[in-house]
Amino acid sequence: MTGTGGRRVLVVLTGWAGRRLRVLRDDLLTVRPDPLPVSVWTRWLPHGLLCLAAFGITLGDAAQLGDNGHLAPWPALLIALAAGGAVVLALWRPVAAWWLSMAGTLLGAVAVHGRLGSVPGPAFTWPWTAAGVIAHLLVLLLLALRVRTRAAVEALALTALLTYLLEGVWGGGRYQPTGIIAVVLSTVVVVLGSALRGRREARAQLVEQTTLTAEERGRRTLLEERNRIARELHDVVAHHMSVISIQAQVAPHLVERPPPELVENLAGIRQNALEALTELRRVLGVLRSENPEDPYGLGNPGAGTAPDAPQPTLDRLDALIENTRAAGLDVTSEVTGRARPYAPGVELSAYRIVQEALSNALRHAPGSRVRVEVAHLRGGVRLAVTNSRPRHPVPPSAGAGHGLLGMRERAAMLGGTVTAAGTPAGGFAVSAFLPRDGTPSTAPATPTVPTPSGEPSA
Repeated sequence: MTGTGGRRVLVVLTGWAGRRLRVLRDDLLTVRPDPLPVSVWTRWLPHGLLCLAAFGITLGDAAQLGDNGHLAPWPALLIALAAGGAVVLALWRPVAAWWLSMAGTLLGAVAVHGRLGSVPGPAFTWPWTAAGVIAHLLVLLLLALRVRTRAAVEALALTALLTYLLEGVWGGGRYQPTGIIAVVLSTVVVVLGSALRGRREARAQLVEQTTLTAEERGRRTLLEERNRIARELHDVVAHHMSVISIQAQVAPHLVERPPPELVENLAGIRQNALEALTELRRVLGVLRSENPEDPYGLGNPGAGTAPDAPQPTLDRLDALIENTRAAGLDVTSEVTGRARPYAPGVELSAYRIVQEALSNALRHAPGSRVRVEVAHLRGGVRLAVTNSRPRHPVPPSAGAGHGLLGMRERAAMLGGTVTAAGTPAGGFAVSAFLPRDGTPSTAPATPTVPTPSGEPSA
């Protein structure tokens, strides 16, 4: 039983050691770039200062290894270049620079070890030279600023382990030990660098959170404004449309044997009121939704329609024209070209433009003749709605509406164009072109739109 328990403990320890070694390999056995960012205020000044420090470290380490360590000039220079080069390399690849600094320290300690105490003169600082300690501290600082705290602590632990093996286990003759001060200063540097990195990350998270909060506040304000508009539409417009529908339904029963024309007109009024209510409900659903692209939560962005209230398309133009005729306008229509698939936004906007143009003719040109033209072209659809001079006096408008502005905005959103102008015969013409896919393209020149009386429009 004891042997089985021991084997289990050994297996657990082996697995734990294997996991730690894999973590250590992932953290420190890498040469991936992690450059020090350019300072906002001083630009490249930190990089220049570190390069200058690396140059001084190289000269100082080479002089100490040659004069006090009694190494030949070329080996001393190569070891010193490892220390100075590690500082420069740490600006871009801190982990690789740490390995280079460790290798230079180990190589210098081994090269000088045989001369410790055998050469007269002052005791040599070993296993770390003074310049080597400074170089390694700079490398560890840059490492702690750029990598995770765990990787920085691992690098510190391996630095302490190497120092202990050289000074505590291997040892040597007469020398001035630098292991303890190197490990202590390295610990201070790693703690400082990790703290600065944590502070920088906390500030970045605070800025990000502040940005998200501002965006959320703006989104909430927009949603509240849309809800207010939706309430106004529901309380005012929807109420009046419901009253119109009910009155149109009740009116035939108030007259004994009402004429068929009256019944038909009242039925048309009621049907138009119900359709307007349906469209209004769809608009209210969009306004009250946090996601206007999917107001009904169908998981299909861009749908934007209720299952029982599909958006109108060009296929419904005939019904729209029939309703306008029933309201008292003489409307003719002409469709040229072969209908091709259009983007949903193009279909809806084309219908709305014709609808608004017919509504304008109904309000501002009573008794006029209206011609609706739809031309299916290779690049898109061209629309033209032209009315003649009104036969009856035009009632005063209840304000400066936004119909033409809405048409232009719809067309501009899809990369199309809308023109509206009076005709020489006293009528009014609205022309529009919408690209097929709803993206900006070169629209063909809008041809001359003939009026019902034959005169060209302006």
